[in-house]
Amino acid sequence: MTDRMPALSLASVAGRRQATAELAGEIEARGFSGIYCPSLGDAMGLCLSIAANTKTLHFGTSVQPIYLQHPITLANQAAYLHEMSQGRFHLGIGVTHGPVINRLGVQTGKPLSDIRDYVTEMQAAGEAQGGLPPVTLATLRDKMVGLASEIAEGAVWANASRSRMAHSLALISEEKKDAGFYIGNMIPTVIDDDLTAARNRNRATLKGYVALPNYRNYWKAAGYEEEMTAVENAIKAKDSDGVLAAMTDAWLDDCTLSGPVGRIREETEAWFEAGVTTPILVPSSASGGQMKAFEEMFAAWSA
Repeated sequence: MTDRMPALSLASVAGRRQATAELAGEIEARGFSGIYCPSLGDAMGLCLSIAANTKTLHFGTSVQPIYLQHPITLANQAAYLHEMSQGRFHLGIGVTHGPVINRLGVQTGKPLSDIRDYVTEMQAAGEAQGGLPPVTLATLRDKMVGLASEIAEGAVWANASRSRMAHSLALISEEKKDAGFYIGNMIPTVIDDDLTAARNRNRATLKGYVALPNYRNYWKAAGYEEEMTAVENAIKAKDSDGVLAAMTDAWLDDCTLSGPVGRIREETEAWFEAGVTTPILVPSSASGGQMKAFEEMFAAWSA
């Protein structure tokens, strides 16, 4: 088992915002290395609450979609959080996924150029506000990793394959790594003595991701072409059960954490060993909701 503590993913939803903000203090007290917020809900608002409810914990957004707001607006918010948290805040940004962009109804260019332009404008605006926090790019495939190495202070994946990390991390310059480049990955995690039930819960979580072409292409490059081709065929046939059946245990275990406490902790250590400096566990429960998942997480890391 590892003594190195992962970070946790935290999101707030209507009706649980106060409880979620208070949960941040418990996460800090239990020694987890950080809290990073996905784009679900108001991530920047939650980060403000985390700043107020913690004292030393590092925290930030895993991915704040750039198309939600003007870069000057985000720069103002980020500079405020940077100062109020005394440098504990990290700003993770990304282009988000096609279905989200379609719902927003926004005009987009190419992801790489959109990110580059956004960061440039945000950094210029941030200088007038006292400076920005470290900026990390939500990444997956090689070109975005390379851009993160060029213009950012970190990169964060979601649902990456551990077997692919050596390839991805080789794209980051040694100079950046020596300077403390942030390397994060959001890992769906279900703690349960019933390995099959835990895997099935993670399988349900990732069902939406295998529906996205960019993720399928990433996993094909990671060595799972057979699985992703089977997913594509099932999607074309509108066979929901077939999609789940194509998501093999081998593939699932390469990008999620499932099972009893000992297995979870050993596999978390394997993520550290793979070069991910900040594994971000995304808790789910096979038998309950978010709060149950955090209770299971706390118990696991108290053992």
